[in-house]
Amino acid sequence: MSGLNSRKQAVNLLADRLLVQVPPGEGERTARSGILIPATAQVGKRLVWTEVTAVGSSVRSVRPGDSVLFSPEDRFEVEIQGETYLILRERDIHAVASDAIDNETGLYL
Repeated sequence: MSGLNSRKQAVNLLADRLLVQVPPGEGERTARSGILIPATAQVGKRLVWTEVTAVGSSVRSVRPGDSVLFSPEDRFEVEIQGETYLILRERDIHAVASDAIDNETGLYL
């Protein structure tokens, strides 16, 4: 396995997989009222936004550079060249924010 770490290889995602950035600010966050909410606080299933880095060949609705909304529970972490990324399935994405979406809702981030 040490051969994988000693030379650089191209990474191609398979099927419906997405490679995304680790969402910023995971862990502690501040409520609008200014109250600090620790990472260990139990809240309902909170969805988070992150940016797509790469997509597999079967992905139809998401492109690199799009922002996607997903559940942090539906993820796998991977380290590539010292950077941590997440791998998701396209079916686990709840929404896509993009500069060019065909069926616009009138909502913007």
